Amino acid sequence: MGEGKGSSLVHLLVIVLSLTAFGFSIAAERRRSVGTLHKDDATNRTYCVYHSDVATGYGVGAFLFLLSSESLLMGVTKCMCFGRPLVPGGNRAWTIIYFISSWMTFLVAEACLIAGAKKNAYHTQYRNYLYADNFSCESLRKGVFIAGAVFVVATMILNIYYYMYFAKATTQPARKTNLGSSTAGKTGRV
Repeated sequence: MGEGKGSSLVHLLVIVLSLTAFGFSIAAERRRSVGTLHKDDATNRTYCVYHSDVATGYGVGAFLFLLSSESLLMGVTKCMCFGRPLVPGGNRAWTIIYFISSWMTFLVAEACLIAGAKKNAYHTQYRNYLYADNFSCESLRKGVFIAGAVFVVATMILNIYYYMYFAKATTQPARKTNLGSSTAGKTGRV
């Protein structure tokens, strides 16, 4: 690590993994499963026919890439708890703030991505109604993967700042306070 900036390779990997997760999130939103009602004339039942289910795979892919990014960063920083101690001061405070914030956005992003993938994979099969004109096929609501993508980008930005401040807080030498002016506990010669 050089002068409190952190490793450029770690920065690059976090960005690449996060942007890949972002791309998969956008692709999942664009390829959401949409069903159309069809009527089976032989049984007089209606059923839903869905497009391909590729959005579920994209959502899971986004989930895994973001998880890899977070795991890499937490492994390098030892989750901020198990490595070198952080030097007290402003950099340590910012490190803690960015650590907590990035975990919050990470959890929201992962929840959006996995919930979107799960809901997208769920398809209704048959409806036992003779007249299904007022019914629609179950499909994932628009924007779930987009919300995940937004939180992926927020997590990436917070992780970059977290790592930058973490590197500063672990590479700075500890400042020693000057107790020269204090006379408490000193014995002097007369």
